[in-house]
Amino acid sequence: MVPSFHPDRPGLAVAFMLGAFSMLTLMDAFAKLLGQGYHPLLIVWARFGVNALVLGAIFGRSVPRRLRTRQPGLQAGRALFQMGAIVAFFFALRYIGLAQATALGDLNPVIVTLGAALFLGERLGVHRIFGIVAAFVGAMIILRPGTGMFHPAALLALAAAFSFAGAVLLTRQVRGDSAATSQLWSSLVGLALSSLALPFIWQPIAWGDLWVFAGLGLAGSLSQFLLIRAFSLAEAGTLAPFGYSGLIFASFWGWLMFDQLPDGATILGALVIIGAGLYVWSRERRAARLPTVSPR
Repeated sequence: MVPSFHPDRPGLAVAFMLGAFSMLTLMDAFAKLLGQGYHPLLIVWARFGVNALVLGAIFGRSVPRRLRTRQPGLQAGRALFQMGAIVAFFFALRYIGLAQATALGDLNPVIVTLGAALFLGERLGVHRIFGIVAAFVGAMIILRPGTGMFHPAALLALAAAFSFAGAVLLTRQVRGDSAATSQLWSSLVGLALSSLALPFIWQPIAWGDLWVFAGLGLAGSLSQFLLIRAFSLAEAGTLAPFGYSGLIFASFWGWLMFDQLPDGATILGALVIIGAGLYVWSRERRAARLPTVSPR
């Protein structure tokens, strides 16, 4: 059950938001760790498998009822976009640093802004265009195309940001369904599709690695729960800037597990992307406070 909304508890909501992104980036760190010895699609399957088990334990016999939706096509499309983002991101993590991949993933808020204008009919004014262009300049700083530092796998992290933005846009379209319904559809569609690949990529899992696979799935499930709790306690506009905390957590896990720290270009590009995202967010907040005067 999704908790009722309590707009007077923003402090607790922020704590849940930070917890969610610490767990989300921990899941990514586990995926990178496992990617050194296992096929990324096997890791994706484990992620969805553990998530499905957790949701099944939570919802029990009510799963069939909660799966009912009047928009099965949109729910399936949303699940496909989400799975696409995870697959692309886990493949990227096999070759590039966690902080670099996370910084490129932070493009998704401004991609959502662009997509909302192109597909949902929302207005795209000069301030939004500025934010979108600035964010992509930041991405180019991180990618460094044409230099010896460029790795093609970084494009997969960029593709993951676009795919995740597609999932977000479709989430807006299925607002009539409960959060439980959307979670179950994402989990079960992802598990079903990733299971199709198992006969081709299966390899024995070492006993010593089972806890990492379990930790990956549990961290992903916990991040979803904490996000839902956060958005039940405060408005999305209040919480949006704290989503960029993921880069801090990713840098920490990268240092702790892989002795990797983001280089100067990644830090600079990330700051440009975050600044662009916060700029767009601030204009949206101003528009919400002054509905009769468009700031865009």
